[in-house]
Amino acid sequence: MADPAMSVGPYWELTFDADGDVDGPERDRLLAEVTRRQVEDLIVFAHGWNNDRSGATQLYSSFFAPIPELAPRARVGYVGVIWPSMLFCDERVPDYAPSLAAPPPADAPALDEETRHALLETFPGKAPLIERISRMLDQRVSGDGEFAEFGRLVRELVEVVPGGPQPLFAADTLAEGVPQSAPLLLTGDTATLCGEFAQALTGPNSPAPAESFTLPNPWDGALELLRQTTYYAMKRRAGTVGERGLGRVVGQLAVSAPGVRVHLVGHSFGGRLVSFALGGLPDGVRTVKSVTLLQGAFSHYTFAARLPFDVRTGGVLQGQQKRIDGPLVSCHSRYDTALGALYPLASRMADQDDSLLGIDIAAQLGLKWGAVGHDGVQAVPGTKVLDLAGALRGPLPTSGCVNVDASAVVRRGGPPCGAHSDIVHPELARVVLAAGRIV
Repeated sequence: MADPAMSVGPYWELTFDADGDVDGPERDRLLAEVTRRQVEDLIVFAHGWNNDRSGATQLYSSFFAPIPELAPRARVGYVGVIWPSMLFCDERVPDYAPSLAAPPPADAPALDEETRHALLETFPGKAPLIERISRMLDQRVSGDGEFAEFGRLVRELVEVVPGGPQPLFAADTLAEGVPQSAPLLLTGDTATLCGEFAQALTGPNSPAPAESFTLPNPWDGALELLRQTTYYAMKRRAGTVGERGLGRVVGQLAVSAPGVRVHLVGHSFGGRLVSFALGGLPDGVRTVKSVTLLQGAFSHYTFAARLPFDVRTGGVLQGQQKRIDGPLVSCHSRYDTALGALYPLASRMADQDDSLLGIDIAAQLGLKWGAVGHDGVQAVPGTKVLDLAGALRGPLPTSGCVNVDASAVVRRGGPPCGAHSDIVHPELARVVLAAGRIV
């Protein structure tokens, strides 16, 4: 039965673990009921940063709520994907996530109780490690040895071995004949990396006069390094859950209910999850009729056959958009500072060329390491470019990639992530319906 807290029905949830294994009874219930409930269009939504099931369910309920009125004649079913990711306490979804009653006091611990709990849930069995990381963030002891130890602890938390192979599901692009190795983000000098994050968080518009300029304390960027390495683990999981988990379930659904039209929707790393699900589809499955990415947190070159600056390198999902019997729509916003500044900086640090440290960030980051949720799909011939008003006037293309600038509505949110989670808007629900030709 649908969750009583859900705004729409019929609604099912699919829960996956970090290895992509699905909850069997939940999957079986979906496969058995979707035909019985006479569903014709099934919208499958994967959350991005999230701490628990209730938060994900609340997001789905809020996003899905306008759809029955927008498509009153359609026989729509809804699926919420639950997978192990985490949200730091300062990243709130406007309008429905709880807000902090007051800013934390100056002597508050760097890792508040909510974030600490989220880390424990996301990385089970790592409590002593998380406690040591928390203590170092509070003590802020200077010295190369202290930063080296902090970096070692963070690497151990996300289970990356320096010099070891990089899991395929963590890559957005692949170079021909070049093995994937652990990213500079987790192998470079920790003090330097923290310093760069501290400088990025300060931003270019600091009111301090030039003569009084001083480099920020690297510890000011240490929490951001922890955040970004945690997101590296979430990025890896998203690929695993998508290809090994959700893609297989959609394939099973194509067998048990071949007439059901599936529409995949993903926010942030959930966009990466549903994109990798395309690679997990069995051969010949054509039941996915649309994919809509909301502020997708992965490279804008993921679907490209060749990168403009390196013809040896292509996107890890190159050509996978052709497995959709419909369009791949990427909604993006210039107000998303998580993807506009912090994501490309972390992505640059995931590059293996350490000579890149110290480059002109403003001139280089957006082009080479940009996110699909910041400026849309890049280097895929034939990609259509629309603003939100144009997308809603329609009709949308029936195939290929479509970039939709959603800055008109995706615009609210404070630091450090800006409007990254400002996705609960009826206009975006209308984009999902338009992409899937659901009327």
